Amino acid sequence: MSKDNEGHAGIVVAAFLLGAVAGAVTALLAAPATGEETRDVLGKKAREGRDKANEAAKQGREFIRRKQEQLADAVDRGIEVYKQTSEGNDQPAKEQG
Repeated sequence: MSKDNEGHAGIVVAAFLLGAVAGAVTALLAAPATGEETRDVLGKKAREGRDKANEAAKQGREFIRRKQEQLADAVDRGIEVYKQTSEGNDQPAKEQG
């Protein structure tokens, strides 16, 4: 996964979360409730949103870490196969097979 794609995924997640928060705030402000009740609900929702965003970021970092490890393993295996193949090609044709 390229750094460019990782950045785009982060932007999409951030935009989604921002839209969800904006929608929740709009719904709460339009609802018939006192200012104190509205502030309490907004504070609670903000904390929940922050916690969900932190969890999503943690999962995203773990996903990227796993993919980086898989890529590194694949590259290492490819290098090993290349070395083995190259060593076999250095021998005279009659010894190969």
